Amino acid sequence: MSGKRQNNQLRLAFGEEGRSEAPMASGEGSETLAAKCGNESPANHEQLMEEVCERENCLQAFKRVKSNKGSPGIDGMTVGELSGYLLEHWPAIREQLLAGTYKPQPVKRVEIPKPDGGVRKLGIPTVLDRMVQQAVMQVLQRRWDAEFSVHSHGFRPGRSAHQAVAEAQKYIAEGRRWVVDLDLEKFFDRVNHDKLMAAVGRRIADKRMLKLIRAFLTAGVMENGLVGPVDEGTPQGGPLSPLLSNLVLDELDRELERRKHCFVRYADDCNIYVRSQRAGERVKRSITGFIQRRLKLKVNEQKSAVARPAERKFLGFSISNAREPKRRIAAKALVRFKRKVRELTQRTRGISIEQMTKQLSGYLRGWKSYFGFCETPSVLETLDQWIRRRLRSVIWKQWKRGTLRFAELCALGVSKNLAAKTAGSAHGPWRIANSPALNIAFPIACFEALGVPRLFAGL
Repeated sequence: MSGKRQNNQLRLAFGEEGRSEAPMASGEGSETLAAKCGNESPANHEQLMEEVCERENCLQAFKRVKSNKGSPGIDGMTVGELSGYLLEHWPAIREQLLAGTYKPQPVKRVEIPKPDGGVRKLGIPTVLDRMVQQAVMQVLQRRWDAEFSVHSHGFRPGRSAHQAVAEAQKYIAEGRRWVVDLDLEKFFDRVNHDKLMAAVGRRIADKRMLKLIRAFLTAGVMENGLVGPVDEGTPQGGPLSPLLSNLVLDELDRELERRKHCFVRYADDCNIYVRSQRAGERVKRSITGFIQRRLKLKVNEQKSAVARPAERKFLGFSISNAREPKRRIAAKALVRFKRKVRELTQRTRGISIEQMTKQLSGYLRGWKSYFGFCETPSVLETLDQWIRRRLRSVIWKQWKRGTLRFAELCALGVSKNLAAKTAGSAHGPWRIANSPALNIAFPIACFEALGVPRLFAGL
């Protein structure tokens, strides 16, 4: 059944009066879902759940969950199946939310590798629970976000990692050339539920909302087919977790502000900038005690340090200690970048250069959109040259025979003498890739024509 025909049938089934003026991104069932989500307005803080269940809020939550895609939870329902399920079951779900009886399902444990080794444990809610969490998050974020510290940048609308790095750079330029780099050990796994719920309770009075948030925190985790209880932590993987983490760490922000420290926080990455190593050691001891005593969290002493900013990484960048500090790409970020490019440009992948450059280009564009914020264009230019050399090496390897190589080089404008000398060389692909012949045959314009973006261009 076509999407248009399905929409028409849904409209007939649920009535025209529920049509929404803001359809879903996909168009699938949006008008009918708008009718079923209702359109009540809350009268006061006691009616937050009514605001959660408002038509436009639900539509926005549905669109966000659908656009984020993601894997199914423990019930196996996919994002694509969510609209049909809501059309049939939303009235009952809405009634449960308004009555305070909605029960989230346990999250599915998923482990993903960390860039620096080890694994990060995620808790994937069902797609229905993700939509409910998203709807709750939108309502609470509208109320809470303006109250959060201006030095907090993570998981907040209108704020970004680039803003956090720029703020850190400003502090260093002002003469605060030592950083207290605090690492919270397994932060998302160790959030104290009672502390968190007390903070939530100070901000909202709707008991149904308090009960629902507690239910999400304690829904349990399914691992290896068994559901285990959860008595601490906010599982990464759900839309509500980032907002709750900011709420927990808002107490840290307020304490740092009260002490008049210059700091930047992005989620659980917190850097405090001071003027001397001695001051840094004193601040580190004091704030570590506050975090462990008041927030019931643990600071990882091995990963935390007082150091020069150039020696530490913050959100993938390091900042030089020069009179005019510059943003640099952190060494570990460069290592990860090169590892990924090597993986995408392996000479033994057995795919065409067109396929390879298409996959590579997608990665490079995403990487450049973030790390292009650095202020070291020479590094980007060097990476561009390295990438082109790898691609020339792939092409040379794919040509295989000397006669083919000679013919191809000549066809691409290389003189016969140079083509013959290069084709008959005993050197390997990597050495040949940097030869005059290959640079003539495959200039920068060639790779631009293949869609490979230049990291240095436009900076």
